[in-house]
Amino acid sequence: MKKFGRIVFSFMVVCCAASAHAQTYPDRPIRLIVSIAAGSVTDVIMRSATVELTPLFGQPLVIENRGGASGIVAAQACAQAAPDGYTLCVIYHSTMSYNPLLFDKLPYDPDRDLVPVARLFFLNEGLFVSAELGVNSVAELKAMAQAKPEALNYATLGDGSFPDLFLRWMNNQWGTKIVGVPYKGGGPAAQAVASNQVQLTRFGIGNFLGLIEAGKVKALAVSADKRSPLLPNVPTLAEAGLGGYPGQGWWGLAAPKGTPPAIINKVNAEFVKVFSDPKFAVFLDKQAVVPAPTTPADFAAFLQEDRKAAESLIKIANSKREEYKPQ
Repeated sequence: MKKFGRIVFSFMVVCCAASAHAQTYPDRPIRLIVSIAAGSVTDVIMRSATVELTPLFGQPLVIENRGGASGIVAAQACAQAAPDGYTLCVIYHSTMSYNPLLFDKLPYDPDRDLVPVARLFFLNEGLFVSAELGVNSVAELKAMAQAKPEALNYATLGDGSFPDLFLRWMNNQWGTKIVGVPYKGGGPAAQAVASNQVQLTRFGIGNFLGLIEAGKVKALAVSADKRSPLLPNVPTLAEAGLGGYPGQGWWGLAAPKGTPPAIINKVNAEFVKVFSDPKFAVFLDKQAVVPAPTTPADFAAFLQEDRKAAESLIKIANSKREEYKPQ
C-alpha cells in the first residue's frame, strides 16, 4: 500500500511539474527545425511566420535549416530533441507518409518519435524546364525525353521524395530514363534548372516565379485542378496530357514525442492564428500555397489518410523499398 502511495505521489509530482512548465512556457527562444534548404518557398514562408509568431509567444523562434535526404535528416534531429516545447519541427509529406514506406533502417519513426501539432498549408506545384532546353510544352518535353532517354536530368529532394516519385511515375508513363539529381530544397533546385545544371523538375510554383519572369525558366504545367492565377497561361497537368498522378504536397508542424499536451495545444493555437489570418493568407497566395491549418487531432487523422494515399502512389510509381544510408 505504501509503495502504491509513493507511485501515486510521484505521478502527481510529475503532472504538477509538467503543468507548471506549460504555464511558464516559453521562457527562452524556440528552435524551429525546417526540413528544407534556406531560400526555398517553405523557408521563406516560415521566416515570415516567425515575425508574426514572436510577439505571440513572447520569445523569438530561431530557424534551423536541415535540408536534404527527403526530410530524414531534419526528422532525426527532431526525434532526438528534448520533448520540452523548445524544439518544433516543420515537416512535410515525405517525413510522415512516404519515408516509412520507402526506406528500411530509418533513423526515426514518425509514429513513435513525433507528435502532430498542426497542418499548415498545401503546395501548388508545377513542371518546370530550363529555358535553354528549348521546349515549350509537355508534348515537346516528352518527345525529347523519348528521343534521348538518358540525356535529361531532373531535380529531386532525394530518393523517395515527392519530386522523385513524380519522376519515377513520369518515366514509367513515357518509357524514358530521365535521371534524378538530389538537392536540399526548392530554392537550390530552381537555381539548378535556371542554370541548366538540370533540365527540369516539379516543385512548388513559388520557387520559380522570379526565374520565369527573368526568362531563365519555363513553366509547362501546374499540378492543381485549375490554372493558377499566378500563371494563367500555363495549362494544368491534365490539360497538358500528363494527368492521373495522385497526391498533393503539404507542410505542417510536429514536436518530439513526449512534449506536454498543454504545450502542444498552445503552439497549435498560435500557429493556427497566424496561418488563419487574412493578411497572412494574401502573402501565402503570392507564394502559391493554400493555407490549411488544423487542430492536432485533425492533423493526426489527416496523416492516417495521407499514409494510405502514399501507399497507392508508391505502387503506381513502381517504387521499391531501399535501405536508408546516411550521406
